[in-house]
Amino acid sequence: MTYIAFLRENARWLSASYLLAVFSGFGQTFFISLSGGDLRAEFGLSHGDLGLLYMLATLGSALTLPYVGRSVDHFPVQRIAAVVITGLALFCLAMATTFSVWMIALAFYGLRLCGQGMMTHTAITAAGRWFSARRGRAVSIAVLGFPTAEALFPLCFVVLSNAFGWRGAWTVSALVLALVALPVLMMLLSRDRIPSAAEVASVKPEGRQWTRKEALSDPRFWLVSCGVNAPAFIGTTIFFHQVYLVELRGWTLELFASSFLLMATGVVCASLVIGPLIDRFSARQLLPFTLMPLTVGCFVLANYHAPAAAFIFMALVGISNGFNSTLVGAFWPEVYGTRHMGAIRSVAFSMMVFASAAGPGLIGWLIDLNVPFDRQVTGMALYCVAFIAVLTLMSRAYRSNALS
Repeated sequence: MTYIAFLRENARWLSASYLLAVFSGFGQTFFISLSGGDLRAEFGLSHGDLGLLYMLATLGSALTLPYVGRSVDHFPVQRIAAVVITGLALFCLAMATTFSVWMIALAFYGLRLCGQGMMTHTAITAAGRWFSARRGRAVSIAVLGFPTAEALFPLCFVVLSNAFGWRGAWTVSALVLALVALPVLMMLLSRDRIPSAAEVASVKPEGRQWTRKEALSDPRFWLVSCGVNAPAFIGTTIFFHQVYLVELRGWTLELFASSFLLMATGVVCASLVIGPLIDRFSARQLLPFTLMPLTVGCFVLANYHAPAAAFIFMALVGISNGFNSTLVGAFWPEVYGTRHMGAIRSVAFSMMVFASAAGPGLIGWLIDLNVPFDRQVTGMALYCVAFIAVLTLMSRAYRSNALS
């Protein structure tokens, strides 16, 4: 089946997973952070105060996700999507009407759990489960929703905020979820995907179907998770401390902001390339390559201080994110089966959320201790180098298991 034929025949389900990823943007850091200045000014919060609230809310969502994420194994995707989209819309309204610090924390928690957590988890899990023979292609399409949101949502929020104020922008966000996202996705998900006879015949037997308890008792699960979560830790950390970075380098915020376009382009290109490669070679074989672009990017950022370094780094981060998101989306069901994938992936995803929450706080603490930023970024690069070696060993171990 050609790529175009695959897209045409499965447009309904591919569109659903893509749109779930797109609308998760309302709960992602790049969108929520746009209200940071208004929240600090209105409630008298410092940068540290708001950062602490956000970190605690994100950690709370990471701890909750393993419990609610397993629902994807037991309920239809349509029902999960309906509950999560409704919840995300309500928490957008909570942000629009917030009147105290505790309500900000509650809104942060709900946005992170429903948006970054369950919307993303459902999009990738559904794509990985619906398609076996073309799992890599399907996940790569779903992943494209993230750069789409990164490219469109911040500009839309700024325009709406200028027109209606920041509270009005959050109200419009809630209306978009309720009046656009909900009905469209309910229509797309009204019919379950049933694989064709030819597809079933072409799929290799999945073999053992691991339970979550069995997967969590496998040391390889934890080692791989520590490796594939490096992009979340490093990317979120650099973005959160971008003001410090540009001041240190003598760049401008406008210059660094413009480099996000290259990052989005890198995500799209890497996702479209890696999907067919996964279907051809398997996610197990490609696992060791996922951190290579990020490793080079960190070494460039640490040792090259010209403005061009921002664009090189962000392009490589985009490639790494596109590669990593698609690869991980296909990897877990490939090695642990699909029967309990919602429960297993919810733990893996909560670890990613934890990494994205811990990074800004840890690096901020090191900055306060006057640890040179270049040394910190070099440490990130060396961490990636170490885990390229670890992932190489894990790749061989998983492949040996598959052959035995």
